[in-house]
Amino acid sequence: MSNADFKDIEQIESTLPRPWEEEHTFNDVLYDWMGRAPWLAISLAAHVLAFFVLTAFPWDAFKKEQLNEINAIMEATADEPIEEPEEEEIEEVEEEIEPIEEPILKDAEVSDHNEEDVDQPFESMVGDPDMNSDSPFDSDNSNDVMGIGGGAGGKFGGRVGGRRNLRAAHGKGLDQALKDALEWLKNHQGPDGSWDTDEFSSECGKIGNTICGDPGRAQHDVGSTGLALLAFLGEGNTSDSGDYKEQVANGIKWLRGMQDPDTGLIGEKSSHEFLYNHAIGTLALCEAYYATKSPLLKRTCQNAINYINRARNPYGAWRYDEPPMGMNDTSVTGWMIFAIKAAEDAHLDIVEESYEGAMTWIDEVTDPASGRVGYNEFGNRSSRITGVNDHFPAEKGEAMTAVGLLCRMFMGQDDPKEYPILKKHGDLMLRTLPEWDPDGFGSDMYYWYYGSYAMYQLGGTHWKKWEEALKGTILDNQRKDGDEKGSWDPIGPWGFAGGRIYSTALMALCIEVYFRYGKVAGAR
Repeated sequence: MSNADFKDIEQIESTLPRPWEEEHTFNDVLYDWMGRAPWLAISLAAHVLAFFVLTAFPWDAFKKEQLNEINAIMEATADEPIEEPEEEEIEEVEEEIEPIEEPILKDAEVSDHNEEDVDQPFESMVGDPDMNSDSPFDSDNSNDVMGIGGGAGGKFGGRVGGRRNLRAAHGKGLDQALKDALEWLKNHQGPDGSWDTDEFSSECGKIGNTICGDPGRAQHDVGSTGLALLAFLGEGNTSDSGDYKEQVANGIKWLRGMQDPDTGLIGEKSSHEFLYNHAIGTLALCEAYYATKSPLLKRTCQNAINYINRARNPYGAWRYDEPPMGMNDTSVTGWMIFAIKAAEDAHLDIVEESYEGAMTWIDEVTDPASGRVGYNEFGNRSSRITGVNDHFPAEKGEAMTAVGLLCRMFMGQDDPKEYPILKKHGDLMLRTLPEWDPDGFGSDMYYWYYGSYAMYQLGGTHWKKWEEALKGTILDNQRKDGDEKGSWDPIGPWGFAGGRIYSTALMALCIEVYFRYGKVAGAR
């Protein structure tokens, strides 16, 4: 190569940037780092090995030996001997080698019963609404009966977008009925967050210029608020998401404020039905806690469940008393089992013997020949079957049988082939399908609520016949006028107690049967 060639190369190189002036992209650095990765790994391993060698060295003995030599020198030169503070030396060595652990704050350490906690918004306590649990109602089995398809996808199943799925599968009718019902409940929630059973009409005027009728009894505000919350939760709303998150958050706050921090009771012992209210309120709060995992709710729910545990008869079920008086009835027991099941799904502490006691009771009052589940005795009907007067009309239906059937499903008896009594329960209920009765004797919405969820789980012909009757009853009798638009008149054996809030919330829950729970394994 000639001198001219070398000069050309030197001229070219003079125009190139120096290595320290080059621009390095992220990819260049990453490539260079990866190229050195093996050496970095070797270096790391060498440091780890050195660490273990150093920690294995008997430093304590070495230090003591050095200290002894120093002490000997000091004793020889000082007028008075200096005593070695052995305890301080040991503490000094421990401080050098003992790791310091950071304190961990658990959910259980969060106070749940003071004004500051009650006033905190739930929107900041976000959990996972799609979290799965081990409950059979959390299975991913296909919801083939309702025709929507897809799995249950956790306890809330298809709740998110529930009305959209409902409309896709069943047309506009049921979708609009549910929307109108939720709007009516929204417009009649009190400013304190409750649904006032007897004074809800004070909120009228937001839809029309009329005043709603049919109030219920004042002592059922906890139960009415719980049912209304369940209707909103059932459609996929939580305290931090959904079209009705504000209503849900305010309702939860009110229920929490109604709990006695010492006993866990939600509400007061103002009537012998107070355990109904407590159970429904507990069910609503446990479902809300499941959705958000708010630490503000955890202790509230756990204390409410603990109260339910104390109210159960030993080796038995529940009735009207806490502490229990030895009597059981199927109606109260049903609500208690559903509250406990919701608590179990939310990973709260429950007493497993509760299921055993409830199952023993249901078996005890079930007539194996007819399939009828008794109210407080073998095969008998509930307290409203005879009728007292126009204010207490007679019951026409199989409400206790529906409660017993759904309880069995919740507690693991979910396969009709393995448990033939399930089919007998369903056969008996087919004799009294939902039918609007203007006189009120047959319009038992309590029965329709339990019956809808039980028959949906049973599936097959039982569900198809029940569904056909239910849809017509719902759509044909929802109010479409004035301020009562979206609600249902509370005719029936229990309407006098719950009023219009009760009837509307229950009918909304009946519509939500299509997506509130997934199908139980084994039910077809």
